Amino acid sequence: MTKTISKGDVIAVIKRKLMDNLEDLKEDDLDPSKPMKDYGANSLDIIEVVSTSMRELNIKIPRAELANITTLDQLADKFVEFMDKKS
Repeated sequence: MTKTISKGDVIAVIKRKLMDNLEDLKEDDLDPSKPMKDYGANSLDIIEVVSTSMRELNIKIPRAELANITTLDQLADKFVEFMDKKS
């Protein structure tokens, strides 16, 4: 039996990975509706956040599915969508 992970749990993982990759970023500063680039994340930072988050959540999403995603909220929605397909 697999444990259901909520969107809030997924956002928490993504936030933690973003804070791991960007200095001086606090969880209270993160608004899931804002683009990750607004926090100073460049494309390599975003790739790292996405790949380490997927590894922790044990999901794999094709890059084409992630192409138009800019915010934490959009990324969490996509992760949840793929986690639902997997179960």
